[in-house]
Amino acid sequence: MSTWTTPSPVELALTRSFDAPQELVFAAFTDPARVVNWLLGPEGWTMPVCEIDLRQGGRWHMEWRRADGSELSTDGEYLEVTPCSRTQQTESWGGDWARTVNTTEFVADGASRTTVVRTMWFPSREARDRALGAGMDDGATASYDRLEAYLKTL
Repeated sequence: MSTWTTPSPVELALTRSFDAPQELVFAAFTDPARVVNWLLGPEGWTMPVCEIDLRQGGRWHMEWRRADGSELSTDGEYLEVTPCSRTQQTESWGGDWARTVNTTEFVADGASRTTVVRTMWFPSREARDRALGAGMDDGATASYDRLEAYLKTL
């Protein structure tokens, strides 16, 4: 089960534990061949583009598509990469959407369980609340549910 919290007026944090080792969960978040299997949001979306240059200063770019022609894309830059334990990157959806800084921590709980804590920093409370109002939490929760099932196949 995913847990959402608001650590500050400009932050959202999503916490979820997975029955998989830390290295595998980290790879699921950072290997394009794995990301396209689960980071899809609500049903009906595909990810035809997933580019990840996993290093400090490296860029990433993702595009989603639906059968009705709808498209979404986001990109950013890695500010920090600590293999298997932490990433921090910018995220921009374009247009008038606020750019965020996302920190993802991968915490091993024994040899076969990992807790992921993703904290998203927004430039204002209004920007945070707008993202929540757009259904970001539902899409992320659906993706994490899909990740849980995907990890069981590996």
